[in-house]
Amino acid sequence: MPNHYTAFEGTRRVAAGTLPLVAERCKALLDGEPNASPIIYDDHTGRPVDVDYRGTTHDVLARLPATAADGEAPARRGPGRPKLGVVAREVTLLPRHWEWLATQPGGASVALRRLVENASRDSVDADRTRQADEAVDRVMLALAGDLAGYEEASRAYHRREVARFSGLIDGWPADVRDYVKRLAGVTLAA
Repeated sequence: MPNHYTAFEGTRRVAAGTLPLVAERCKALLDGEPNASPIIYDDHTGRPVDVDYRGTTHDVLARLPATAADGEAPARRGPGRPKLGVVAREVTLLPRHWEWLATQPGGASVALRRLVENASRDSVDADRTRQADEAVDRVMLALAGDLAGYEEASRAYHRREVARFSGLIDGWPADVRDYVKRLAGVTLAA
């Protein structure tokens, strides 16, 4: 599933969709309004995406950063078993941890992989909530950090006070309010 992006020019939403679509709309905006300064946000992380708008629309699209959704895995070289997707990295543990790992069937690597798999499976919901919270925080600070009620809205969001949060952001510009509500809906609906 491709990542979703949203672009803003100040507090006005310019476009939403895939990165190429949003970048193309931003380039069109800049061609018509050279002093505009659109910012594209990754809806999953809330982070701004750096786009070089110089040249033609084709040039801009050709320079877009590759995303994980494009299906291109970065080429890695070095230790490990690359054909299996295994990558060697350093792990620092206390001696008692190494002693315990040495007693596990299959050795330290197998035991560590099993521990990581179990932990990642057990924390899926908590990880999803944390990532959504971080995205909402980033977007709210960037788009609404100077707006009335920002700090109280942020507190209400983290306390999961849905009615108070909605009331505090109701006075914000419609595009900002709607975007923040959409991103916050991931955790507030849970």
